[in-house]
Amino acid sequence: MGPYLAQSVVTLDLLKEAGYKYVLDWPADDQPFWMRTRSGPLLSVPYSLELNDSPTIVFRQEAAANFEKMITDQFDEMLLLSRKWSLVYTLVLHPFIIGQPFRLRALRRALTHIMKSRDDVWITTPGGVAEHFARVNPAP
Repeated sequence: MGPYLAQSVVTLDLLKEAGYKYVLDWPADDQPFWMRTRSGPLLSVPYSLELNDSPTIVFRQEAAANFEKMITDQFDEMLLLSRKWSLVYTLVLHPFIIGQPFRLRALRRALTHIMKSRDDVWITTPGGVAEHFARVNPAP
């Protein structure tokens, strides 16, 4: 992930040439997708700007309870939509933001809500998503 989602016109080319397999800098979809570089395909793994504690809590100054509701509403809707096709639900957290003690209860409630559907979802990392997607949808 680049600093603050900032890239030059050759960033993806350079990352691919350096051996990177995927990036998180393109919050464009709820499914991974392949991007072209001068050295071959590079995978974009979903990354959320909306379900992200930094812009939500710090910049838009939403309360932790509002962020909790965003987390659970997004999860419930995506779980419903995922009956038709696979989706990647992303939750971006920064310990120095959400980890403040007065925010932790809201995060715990949201994660408890998500875990009630544990048998219906795959909880993994961006690398896990990238590996799985590349296996079932090889690069063009």
